[in-house]
Amino acid sequence: MYRQVVEPLREKTDLIFSLTTSGIAGRNLPVEERLVSLQLNPEMASFDAGSINLGGGVFSNPPDFLDQAAQIMKEKGVKPEIEVFDTGMLITALSMRDAGKLLEPLHFQFVLGTPWGAPATPKTLLHLYEMMPPDATWSVIGIGKGHMPMSMMGMLMGGHIRVGMEDNIYYSRGKLATRNAQFVERIVRLAREYGREVATPSEARTILGLS
Repeated sequence: MYRQVVEPLREKTDLIFSLTTSGIAGRNLPVEERLVSLQLNPEMASFDAGSINLGGGVFSNPPDFLDQAAQIMKEKGVKPEIEVFDTGMLITALSMRDAGKLLEPLHFQFVLGTPWGAPATPKTLLHLYEMMPPDATWSVIGIGKGHMPMSMMGMLMGGHIRVGMEDNIYYSRGKLATRNAQFVERIVRLAREYGREVATPSEARTILGLS
């Protein structure tokens, strides 16, 4: 299923592929199934740096899974997109960096506003930002009603922004989104109004330190 999506897009675009290794919350998928996307050699892949209650179950990312995922990503030259749902996950990532399991510069994605994780507030984002290494890059996700506030905070603070229907299904209060492109088009428009031009894939590779 990954291949059916990735291969046609690779033929037609110069996009950066960041494929998921997340599995499904509440289902203990075998490690090899969770990491199967790495066989397609994406430039980046998600790296959920700890376990958390999510979606009615436990989103399980125990140390042995993280070690194996980090090792395979290092061998394949895949940059981990370190997903941080709370402060402990950032601390875990820094510990793995100190042990040589994750290579600098790190890239963090702050996932704020899940029911059991860190709230989508400016104070939370500032706290996580201050814990990062100075050479790290970062982006932010606001879940549900935190979508626009966190997008604006990310833009103001010089970070990067993830939008899409996985995180938020409403384009505005009471109005369902019909496609992901609505969110992309809006954030591009706002970024340009603010004076932050959106990066091309080539520029994004430079920013993220991708080879």
